[in-house]
Amino acid sequence: MAKITKREYQTLAAFRYRLRQFLHFSEESAQTVGLTTQQHQALLAIKGFPRGGRVTISELAERLQIRHHSAVGLANRLAANNLVRRQADPNDRRRACLALTARGEKVLGDLSTAHREQLRRIGPEIENLLRRLRESQDQTVK
Repeated sequence: MAKITKREYQTLAAFRYRLRQFLHFSEESAQTVGLTTQQHQALLAIKGFPRGGRVTISELAERLQIRHHSAVGLANRLAANNLVRRQADPNDRRRACLALTARGEKVLGDLSTAHREQLRRIGPEIENLLRRLRESQDQTVK
C-alpha cells in the first residue's frame, strides 16, 4: 500500500473541514426552526425515500443508522409536533408508515432551500478536493 503524501493529508483535512462546516451550518439551520439535527435528517429521509415519501419505522432507523426503538421515539416526537403522520402500510397493516404533514413539508422545504444555496457556495471547493483525492489515488495505482 502506498504511503499517503503530505498533500493528500492536507487535502483530506481540507475536505473534512468543509464537510464539518456544512454539518455545522445544517445543525444551526435546524435549530433556528426548532428542530434537532436528527429530526431534520428524519424529515429529509422520509421525503427523499425512493418509494415516494412513505417510510416504515424500520426503514427510517436504517436510513438514520439508529436503533429501532430510537426511531419509534423520534417518530413520536415528529408526530407530536405535527411534522409527520402515521399511516397503515398498504402491504402489511401491522406496520405503520410515516409521511410528512403539510407543516413538515414546509419546514423541510425551507431548510432544503437554505441547504441547496449553501452547497452551491461550497460545492465547487468540495468538488475540487474530491478531484484532487481521485487524482492522487489514480497516480498511486499507476
